[in-house]
Amino acid sequence: MHPSATPTLAVGFEEKLPPARTALFATQHLLALTGIWVFPHIIGTALGLQTGDVALMIQACFLLTGVVTVLQSSRILRLPIVQGPTAAFMVAIISAGAAFGLGTAFGSMIVAGLVFMLLALPLRRLGLFGHVAGFVSSPVVLGTLFLIIGAQLAGIGAGNWFGTPGTPGFGAIGLLISVVTGLVVVGCLVLGRGVVKRAAIFLGIVGGAVFALAIGQWSFPDLLAGGVVGTPRVLPFGFGVEPTVVILMLVAFLQAGTESVGMYSMIGSWGGQKIDPARVNRGLFSEFAGTVLGALFGGIGTTSYPENAGIVRVSGIGSRFVTLAAGVIAVVLAFLPPVAQLLASIPAPVLGTAATVLFGIIALSGVQMLTGVDWDDLNLVVASVSFIVALGCQFLPAAITETLPPSVAAVVTSPMMMGMFLLLGLHGAINHGIRPLLARRESRETRPADEAEVVS
Repeated sequence: MHPSATPTLAVGFEEKLPPARTALFATQHLLALTGIWVFPHIIGTALGLQTGDVALMIQACFLLTGVVTVLQSSRILRLPIVQGPTAAFMVAIISAGAAFGLGTAFGSMIVAGLVFMLLALPLRRLGLFGHVAGFVSSPVVLGTLFLIIGAQLAGIGAGNWFGTPGTPGFGAIGLLISVVTGLVVVGCLVLGRGVVKRAAIFLGIVGGAVFALAIGQWSFPDLLAGGVVGTPRVLPFGFGVEPTVVILMLVAFLQAGTESVGMYSMIGSWGGQKIDPARVNRGLFSEFAGTVLGALFGGIGTTSYPENAGIVRVSGIGSRFVTLAAGVIAVVLAFLPPVAQLLASIPAPVLGTAATVLFGIIALSGVQMLTGVDWDDLNLVVASVSFIVALGCQFLPAAITETLPPSVAAVVTSPMMMGMFLLLGLHGAINHGIRPLLARRESRETRPADEAEVVS
């Protein structure tokens, strides 16, 4: 227990609630985990996947989320942490999947995860992860990257507002469903409180889906087509490794791990606990190991969800046994194919609208990060060049991109991949190379004048 910390939770980390209340609060946590099934939908839309493939990915996300949450809440971190798919991995999968296929995307995620498991070995010191994360988590790097991601994804959300071309509801009816979904989401965000506000995306999807069902624009799929009980499939999309994709996944792991470290410290402080480096490493190691396991089944890499941390803070229920129950429920849902089939069949306008809100949040979170940047000429060059070049390379003439090697063309035409390489390269060269040189030169130029003043 940290001596200067004052616990702010009504129910502490080690306290247990009656079974009924435990189940209730665990369900509330699951309602905020919309990424489990929204992100697979977005990947499916971007890559033209079949509903069955999206369902397999949803099953894998339930499994990955549940396993890591159980580990964090029980024997490893011993905090009320809920893990869930993060947008950084989602966009990395879209970029890599479009260029090399999903098998290579998930295979490269496994390789990158093994690297980070080594960086976060549960030793006494934070080790290499802290040094690497400190470089990549600079606000100018992550903030600009989030802006690029939001801009890249905007077309995916907007492209589904009117529904699917060729279907009966395409056009005005699809747009009406989108409007209803958007109104519910915005209403919950603006007027809602507590769990209602935290679960705004989920409630908007439910409202949009119910409206689509009521006007005859959605019907339940054959939920028993895959059986009542079934295991997630190992390597459902094959396996491959591509060096450029491994680097992309390494950055996604850095973003996820850095965010998790912040969540560990913040939630620990609410219970009056100081989270030491060894405990941080245990949490990160289990997170990275869980992502490697989940990637074997086609699951999207996780991070500690801020929405669920918000539920803990607002409700005052900090029992790690509640989040443990949420993880167990997620694992059970991973073995129920009808649940994944139902979630995978939600109408495109509903998911497109929910995705649009999520993408806006991602982009604006980048803006929030950038407010902490000292906007001198050097940082301005790092951010502005990376941002405009990464987005502009999408529109390179086909006559140029077709002459490039496939791996190079995949990087150049993907805003996230191109932005990542530009940001890391320029940030390293300018802020860690040129800036120190300029500082030393300025120091040498001002020293004689200072010495002259002292003599006089």
